[in-house]
This record gives sequence, structure tokens and C-alpha cells, in this order.
Amino acid sequence: MAHAAPTALRRHPYRQSAVMDHSGRNALIRALLLGLVYGVWCAFIRRDTGGVDAGNVFYGILCGVLFAACMFGLNRVGPRLMREVHATAYGAFAGIAVGYLHSLTGASVLSSSVIGLFSGAGVGAAAFYRYYTREP
Repeated sequence: MAHAAPTALRRHPYRQSAVMDHSGRNALIRALLLGLVYGVWCAFIRRDTGGVDAGNVFYGILCGVLFAACMFGLNRVGPRLMREVHATAYGAFAGIAVGYLHSLTGASVLSSSVIGLFSGAGVGAAAFYRYYTREP
């Protein structure tokens, strides 16, 4: 009785290219969602218990788009940087964003700077820890 000889596995090049890298799409979705939340938060603080008007809506959209664009750009450029610079960039971005939100409440510049500095230092330290422990 004859048996069939084992054959080599056939590899299809189209299957390897069909595997998609979703990291770019996920980064865009994350930036858009956080930009939406940031924009709504800015518009809500600026409204100051008044009625919603076109100026508040436009201001919220503008703040959200700028936040999402900066976050998406940082997500694209960040992995090419050293881990210290990458963590510092995220810390500075978070500190500026939180400090600006605090300044919209009518607080002083010093108070907004201190809040932004502490929140940026916390985010920078957490980002550095994450990048340091997950080094390739």
C-alpha cells in the first residue's frame, strides 16, 4: 500500500499582506474621542451656567480639534523618540492641557501653572515608568 509523501506548507503572499496593522487607526480613534471629551469640557467651562450659543459650540470644536491633532501627532512622532523625551512630551502635553482647562475657570495664572505642572509631572512620571518597563 502506498502512502502519500508529506508536502511542504504552501505560503500565500497575499495572506501575509492581508494582516492589517490597526495601531494607526486605534491612535486616530483614541485621539478623536479624547479630543471630543476635551472640546465638550472646554465649551462647558466657558459656558459658565449661561445658555449654549454658537460661540461656545465653535470654541469647543476648535479646542477638541487642536487637542486631537496634537495628541495624534505626538502618538505618531513619540515612538521614534528616546523614552525620556517621549515621556517628557506626554507630560508637557498633559500639563498644558490641564493648566489651560483650569485657566478657563477664571483662576489665576499662577494657580493654573501649578496645577498644570503637577499634573504634567505625574503624567510624565507614569509615562516614563510605562516606557521604561516595556522597552523592546
